[in-house]
Amino acid sequence: MKTDSNNDFSRRKFLKKGAIGMFATLLGSNIVFSKNLPKGIVPIGLEGDPKTIPGKSDELLILNDRPWNAETPAHLLDHKITPNKLMFVRNNGFAPRNIDPKKWTLTIEGEAAKTKKVYTLDELKTKFKTYSYQLTLECGGNGRNEFSPGAKGNQWTTGAVSCAKWTGVRLKDVLNDVGINSNAIYIGYYGADTHLSGDPKKVVISRGVPIKKALEDESLIAWQVNDEDIPLMNGYPLRLVMGGWPASVSGKWLKKIVIRDKVHDGPKMGGMSYRVPKNPVGPGTKVEEKDMKIIESMPIKSLITYPKTGAMVKGERTFEVRGHAWAGDLTVKTMHISIDFGATWQFCTLEPPVNRLAWQHWKTKVQLPMDGYYEIWARATDSKGNMQPMVVPGWNPKGYLNNACHRIAVKRM
Repeated sequence: MKTDSNNDFSRRKFLKKGAIGMFATLLGSNIVFSKNLPKGIVPIGLEGDPKTIPGKSDELLILNDRPWNAETPAHLLDHKITPNKLMFVRNNGFAPRNIDPKKWTLTIEGEAAKTKKVYTLDELKTKFKTYSYQLTLECGGNGRNEFSPGAKGNQWTTGAVSCAKWTGVRLKDVLNDVGINSNAIYIGYYGADTHLSGDPKKVVISRGVPIKKALEDESLIAWQVNDEDIPLMNGYPLRLVMGGWPASVSGKWLKKIVIRDKVHDGPKMGGMSYRVPKNPVGPGTKVEEKDMKIIESMPIKSLITYPKTGAMVKGERTFEVRGHAWAGDLTVKTMHISIDFGATWQFCTLEPPVNRLAWQHWKTKVQLPMDGYYEIWARATDSKGNMQPMVVPGWNPKGYLNNACHRIAVKRM
């Protein structure tokens, strides 16, 4: 089934010809009155795409398969360090094929580079000191499906985020080995992925960051995640990892880095891509390109990973609620939850980050006063006092940076 990001969910309503028998098998039961089922309608209990992504859990929710884009349900992100098979996938083109890591090279050049150098993967591993950091990566469009009016693009809910242990060399060590001229302003990356058109000369995506971000200790050129090779769909055999900013700056299948004397101008750096209005606008407002700004540090955000939404609380009335919180380049200062739709809030125990740009773990005990339906809301506050809004924040044309309180439903019985 081929889908596109503008019509993913509607297309999932349709069956391939002759698929009724397959669905009956999966259900383990005959579909009564199947002859009356209107052509193309999916049985409710099986709505969705049965495809899985190579190297990923089949529990990931697939939003698109051309290219692959999939998110992780919130309750599966309960691990303190996100397992490789549960890391979300956000691709813009097709992953490269027939990768030979022994022949893989990385080129560093650009107008603001003192020279041009080419490194093999083995040279990167042996010439420079290796570092490991837990780093939070989140798609800039995570939460897009809550905006109204809706924005085009993958309709992420809460699961386009991860925090894993990345291993590689510091980007700044490699850039300094090449030499950085005083006029350096930005870096940009180029990967080996293929454009959806199939044109090998067409660049899929080439984004970047200011030189200051590139020179941070935690900005890595990585070849491992959680002490294993990076999964193919997450950038094997080499990628950039820059926590705290939209994950689109952490280029996958890394082949070239350019040191620029201006803001990088590769594909998806201009126009409306990964940009938000400079000033607040009303829902549905058409915003001119000149009035947009590039997204940098991600906003304060949190996630409830336990219990799973829809949980039924029986017998024991007090139970643990836990999750993670992160704040872009900043740290999380306090964490609260509410069980009464925001009328009152209770403090949560909040752990410090393992290292800068790692998410922080929180937990608390909750007691439901009587039988009935409840919602648990999570709200984090960062080190500068910025607090998550209870509702979807200011609208923007591309549906970026939704950091509204995460909510789950529970029922006491």
